[in-house]
Amino acid sequence: MENLNLALAFFAAGIGAGLAIIGGGAGIGRLAASAMDGIARQPQAAANIQTAMLIAAALIEGVTFLALVICFLLAIKA
Repeated sequence: MENLNLALAFFAAGIGAGLAIIGGGAGIGRLAASAMDGIARQPQAAANIQTAMLIAAALIEGVTFLALVICFLLAIKA
């Protein structure tokens, strides 16, 4: 029974890590698409849009990395 719990813990950590990566990739993709759309509509605001996009992308990657660390810690703890 203990082996089953360990296997399920590793499986759940893998699923959680995969979902975190997919969510982070989708979020950054939508962010970049919206930024390109905004730059196309207002080229004079490109610098401000690009700065905001980079800050938001860094925050998204940070949260994604935190989720991955939590998944790995849960897998190690099991």
